[in-house]
Amino acid sequence: MNALVEIRDVHKAYPLPRAIPFAPPQKVYAVNGVSLEIRPGENLGVVGESGCGKSTLARLVMALETPDQGAIRIDGRDLNSLTAAGLRAARRDFQMVFQDPYGSLDPRLTVARIVAEPLDALEHLGKAERHLRIAEALETVGLRPGDMDKYPHEFSGGQRQRIAIARALITRPKLIVADEAVSALDVSVQAQVLNLMAELQERHGVTYLFISHNLAVIDQLCPKVAVMYLGRVVEHGDTATVFARPAHPYTEALLAALPQPTPPAPGQRRRHALLQGNPPNQTALPTGCALAERCRYADASCRSQAPALRRMPDGRATACHKAEELISAPA
Repeated sequence: MNALVEIRDVHKAYPLPRAIPFAPPQKVYAVNGVSLEIRPGENLGVVGESGCGKSTLARLVMALETPDQGAIRIDGRDLNSLTAAGLRAARRDFQMVFQDPYGSLDPRLTVARIVAEPLDALEHLGKAERHLRIAEALETVGLRPGDMDKYPHEFSGGQRQRIAIARALITRPKLIVADEAVSALDVSVQAQVLNLMAELQERHGVTYLFISHNLAVIDQLCPKVAVMYLGRVVEHGDTATVFARPAHPYTEALLAALPQPTPPAPGQRRRHALLQGNPPNQTALPTGCALAERCRYADASCRSQAPALRRMPDGRATACHKAEELISAPA
């Protein structure tokens, strides 16, 4: 089966204002050589700490940003080689659900206008058909057609996120990019929205790229996971495999931040303490492994040579010189 989304060696950096006149310009290197694939119906979760490049990657996939290097293809189309009209037409196949259900909906617009916004931009429908599509989208996410004439302030946070999902679904896309789509919601409401997204996938065949710092959310919704650190993918594979026995110290540290059973479940390695210190400055990428100064496994080779993302015998990929040592470590 061909990939729905192909991300090939994508880089993105942002220039910083000059602190001193005539000083050399500096850049923040947000995404540094990311390559990933998502197959139809096979959700991918992207995890990592704040500033690791997750949201920048989401914006690149949505063509809201242009990569400095590399290519992004959705359903075989290179987004950055399309004309403005071609990209506009392609957008019906990929939509986005943003993090904040309070800030992503215009409070001055009715639900009908909010939900129909991408439809109005991409298709020209008659009034009756437009009304039918809005009602269908609202019913799909568990809201009533009678909610069309209401305003966002009349709904709870969970209901607002359902409205945002209805807006993303109305063009019947193949891909939905969800950037921290449940992080602003209460835990019980998070579960409702995640269950809804799973049901929508079963009914409509939509595929998700789910950006989150919450590993439990990724574990529930995504069979594949990519772990990012300082703009790079450091581990990528089946979620169950990666979370049970991580092959990268950064993945191990993320998992250590979660409450864990005592003793660990059978086959699950006891997780070690969190990393020490802070990530390196993103305006000057290190020569060796970006995690070396925070990693308890690091040696001289880690500090001098950046590890490439390589395939492991169990099918995952990892960017760590010590991956075999981590996987074989006793529980």
